[in-house]
Amino acid sequence: MNEKYILRCLEGGEVVPDEYTLSCPSGHSSLLRTEYTKKRLELRKLPGIFRFCDWLPIMHTMPVVSGPVCYRSEGLARELGLKNLHICFNGYWPERGGTIATCSFKELEAIPTVIRLKERKSGVLVIASAGNTGRAFLQVSALTGTPVVVVVPESGIHRLWTTAPASQAFVIAVRGDYTDAIRFSRQICSSGHFIAEGGAKNVARRDGMGTVMLEGATAIGRMPDYYFQAVGSGTGGIAAWEASLRLKEDGRFGTALPELHLSQSLPFAPMVSAWHHHRSSIIPETDMPDAKNAISKVYSDVLTNREPPYAIRGGISDALTDTCGRMYAIRNEDARSAEKIFVDAEGIDPDPAASVCTASLITAIETGKIKKDRVVLLNITGGGYRRVREDHQIIPVAAHITVEAGSPADEIMRELMAWGKSCV
Repeated sequence: MNEKYILRCLEGGEVVPDEYTLSCPSGHSSLLRTEYTKKRLELRKLPGIFRFCDWLPIMHTMPVVSGPVCYRSEGLARELGLKNLHICFNGYWPERGGTIATCSFKELEAIPTVIRLKERKSGVLVIASAGNTGRAFLQVSALTGTPVVVVVPESGIHRLWTTAPASQAFVIAVRGDYTDAIRFSRQICSSGHFIAEGGAKNVARRDGMGTVMLEGATAIGRMPDYYFQAVGSGTGGIAAWEASLRLKEDGRFGTALPELHLSQSLPFAPMVSAWHHHRSSIIPETDMPDAKNAISKVYSDVLTNREPPYAIRGGISDALTDTCGRMYAIRNEDARSAEKIFVDAEGIDPDPAASVCTASLITAIETGKIKKDRVVLLNITGGGYRRVREDHQIIPVAAHITVEAGSPADEIMRELMAWGKSCV
């Protein structure tokens, strides 16, 4: 048993050895969850995400400084008539302390994931991404020399860039959507040399994203009443819920869990559809008909995942139920309007997904879903794209190879294996 934490299956309750374990060995349809020995959050005198090291499933750190930063809003709060709005900014904004050079909170997932793999298992990480997650892992690879394979839809290649050369990365573009990229990545991982990063099943990813809630609670002095975030897979929402459970157990940050207010981008919003129909599972024919066409029309395609962890034990349905949460489906025109409001009020450009989130906050206010005098934490999951170019050289990362959606990985495995063996 690890002295710092254990992994527990939420379905069966058994303790599971951590060998970069992603699923319950007993076959339960359940997420695993970390349980930390330290029940009181102690902030470390370390940079970025490592301030919260006691509640991350890692034993070591690495030379990166990325981390969330929370501040009390004046401009947007005044514009929206909120008395206690706090923004957790996860991007590049050095004037506010924002140090995430890839401008996305996906770096908060990538950092502990890379460390956890190094500590627990040998092999090369394989990451499927709509773009932002891939960019985050490429950045960590560039800064640390960690080899990674990144699989993205061809439409997401433009999102792949770093601020240092990513010489230990192999990028595959798939002519399809995010889910097609996920499925192709699974084929690659059939070889023992390549290790699936794991998505929502990876406790390092979830606990890394959970530092947004930890940052917010420590900055505010208590857990917020409402937590807003736009979601594709919903992993960030699960992470916020799990972090709030730990804060509740700590006892110093309040006893009421924050309500999760999660949003998706129309016309592709399968989790919103399932939730509003009071179902704990997604029915593809009902909740995402003509999925590929719908995905092509959304304002933020990083919020599209045809296989989200919604129904699994410990997934989004459970998180929303436990927190009395809500979901919002946001139109493109409302996201564009919210983006302009945010830029004018706060002075920094948000990621399109963060604009969807801001639009959901505006909707919640207009429809009376929240009380204006309560504490709100708005997770701006990315931003500062214009600002980062003032301080850093942006290095595009091209695809090594492009494949058709649904094609077998066999054709590229020889090349990929040769590359992988040269990295280790």
